[in-house]
Amino acid sequence: MPLTPMCLFLVFMQSSVSDAHLENIHSKPKMLTRKIKLWDINAHITCRLCSGYLIDATTVTECLHTFCRSCLVKYLEENNTCPTCRIVIHQSHPLQYIGHDRTMQDIVYKLVPGLQEAEMRKQREFYHKLGMEVPGDIKGETCSAKQHLDPHRNGETKADDSSNKEAAEEKQEEDNDYHRSDEQVSICLECNSSKLRGLKRKWIRCSAQATVLHLKKFIAKKLNLSSFNELDILCNEEILGKDHTLKFVVVTRWRFKKAPLLLHYRPKMDLL
Repeated sequence: MPLTPMCLFLVFMQSSVSDAHLENIHSKPKMLTRKIKLWDINAHITCRLCSGYLIDATTVTECLHTFCRSCLVKYLEENNTCPTCRIVIHQSHPLQYIGHDRTMQDIVYKLVPGLQEAEMRKQREFYHKLGMEVPGDIKGETCSAKQHLDPHRNGETKADDSSNKEAAEEKQEEDNDYHRSDEQVSICLECNSSKLRGLKRKWIRCSAQATVLHLKKFIAKKLNLSSFNELDILCNEEILGKDHTLKFVVVTRWRFKKAPLLLHYRPKMDLL
């Protein structure tokens, strides 16, 4: 059975409780710590497909095994089973039953020093090599990482009230940005069912970090549907999973086709 993020959390909690109990036994109060070597838990934070640390951790909902998203998507192009336990994810649409595991990815980034910064650097180099502008989300993550490291650099802390005020104002501006600085995706939403009407404005442009679920809610609101769960959204006649980001759809389904990304919606159909 895979070690989930919650299990990792419980292991650390158990270690802390055991150390606290030992401290009470000694006559002199002393802080005891239990150091866990990184290689002791490597098996739980690495991808079975590439043997590297998890990047964009993605979990199979059927068995809860986790892999790098790019590794798992490439594997599922020709297979429909979990790479670890070989359980059938879905006969025809396995990609619909995987989801981004943000908790696991946060744990990996916190446990492995420098991994997140190295990954951001590789992504920037990739976009520069293609002559493309670095997406806003990567810029934002890089800036936030620098802001997190700067106060502790050389053991110094910034106590300037004016600096804190400026930082708070900048953060407020970023929060009010509504993802306008993100990489943008142009979409055309077409209806391919006579049971639903088409949208008056089918051309939209939004953040690449928006998910298929966001599109479902948008369409349901525009069509006055009782529930967004009544909809299926398809790309190239393939049903998209609700947790897929538009960036993911463009890279894996639209590939090198020209914009806009053409998506179809229809009443939900139960998969056999």
